[in-house]
Amino acid sequence: MNQDIIAERVLLIDEKGEKQGVMPVDAALEAAREAGLDLVEVAPEAKYPVCKILDYGKMRFQAQKKRSEAKKKQKTADLKEIKMRPNIDVHDYDVKVRAMTRFFGQGDKVKVTIRFKGREMAHQDRGANLLERVRADFEDIAKVEFEPKTEGRLMMMVLAPK
Repeated sequence: MNQDIIAERVLLIDEKGEKQGVMPVDAALEAAREAGLDLVEVAPEAKYPVCKILDYGKMRFQAQKKRSEAKKKQKTADLKEIKMRPNIDVHDYDVKVRAMTRFFGQGDKVKVTIRFKGREMAHQDRGANLLERVRADFEDIAKVEFEPKTEGRLMMMVLAPK
């Protein structure tokens, strides 16, 4: 910007966006001073670096505004957890399915956890069957990101929206 431009000759673009041609840096700085604006190097890699006459503070403000708008619009996929037991009743399962459907609609991932207590550990096949049922119910709107695995008294699987 301004005095920090090290090239000897630059391609100047004025405040209206029109090419003024290749000229010495001093002449470009003088043109910027006359316009009451800054001389900003926008393409330093070119044979003749491209410099533009503009209000540098305004350009920085607009760039900051654009970045904050992009940040607002981006959606981070949260990981929601649904906990079940291997002997879950039909109505309770339906409530959990509705919650998972809502999470997938919002673009979130869902971690389905089955907790075994006491003698339920002897019937881990029930937990595996329950996870297969969840996978079958959501195969059209979600894909399995992490296959079912057992860690201690928990069996879990992660689903992500398609």
